[in-house]
Amino acid sequence: MNFDNLHQILAKLYEDMLPLCSDMIGIAKGLAGLGALFYVAYRVWQALSRAEPIDVFPLFRPFAIGLCIMFFPTIVLGTINAVMSPIVKGAHTIMDQQIVNVETLQVRKDRLEYDARQREGKAWLVNSEEWDKKMDDLGILSDAPEILSMWSERLWYDIKEWFRQLVRDFFELLFHAAALTIDTLRTFFLVVLVILGPIAFAFSVYDGFQATMTQWLTRYISIYLWLPVADIFSAVLSKIQELMLLQDIALLEDPTYIPDGSNGIYIVFLIIGIIGYFTIPTVAGWIIQSGGAGSYGSAVNKTAGKAGGIAGGVAGSVAGNVGGRLIGK
Repeated sequence: MNFDNLHQILAKLYEDMLPLCSDMIGIAKGLAGLGALFYVAYRVWQALSRAEPIDVFPLFRPFAIGLCIMFFPTIVLGTINAVMSPIVKGAHTIMDQQIVNVETLQVRKDRLEYDARQREGKAWLVNSEEWDKKMDDLGILSDAPEILSMWSERLWYDIKEWFRQLVRDFFELLFHAAALTIDTLRTFFLVVLVILGPIAFAFSVYDGFQATMTQWLTRYISIYLWLPVADIFSAVLSKIQELMLLQDIALLEDPTYIPDGSNGIYIVFLIIGIIGYFTIPTVAGWIIQSGGAGSYGSAVNKTAGKAGGIAGGVAGSVAGNVGGRLIGK
């Protein structure tokens, strides 16, 4: 499954849903017009009743908001997205650079592991061509014990590699699913804010609802920052993985070191990443304070903790069960 395509689909979905905010502009203009009438009339009547001069400048507020509503896709969304887009691209560039480094080091590590197996004299464990060549060199009758020993050792090696790869694939799937969940929720929240944004601006004209526009802006920017925060988190994870690979490469460059092929640290690393992805809304809230999202962040963090506990429990139970059966046999 190509998760990059799914993230691109979500980005395309957001762009396709932007024109839907125009359907709410007509309703918002009516609400804002009525609110502007009450807003101006109340302040003019208040100034006249007190025999005070009319302060014209504050009366421009509802008209400025009305202009924002009329040209909402251009003035509001266009301005915010234009300002935030370089941040998203910059964070994504950092992540891409780290991923390229990890891929390069992984290729180098795989080559060193194969060289280590050759030094051990067991390249046939990881190379089918070497296995076939070794079998051709041995005689079926004269070297039957050695053939049986090699066959059982390779079978046990393949079983362990299959199980390790199964657990690794499982947690990699959960890891990518966590990232996709955050991206899906981000897209959904942004689409809702975009479609109903003109209504929020219209209500901000009325007295007592002035903070509605400010809250909409802070929530939109905060949720928009989920993507760059997720990219930075991915870059941090990739950097940790890069340091782990450098440590493994340093060990493999030692002629006396023989790799054991264990993926335990990598699996723990994936579990940490799964839990960490669900803290992204909280981190984004530290950058832009937005009220009303605290309960959601708390619920997400609790869910992440439970998911991490369940994932670790499943991995432990599966490893113990399968390992016990293998040893029993």
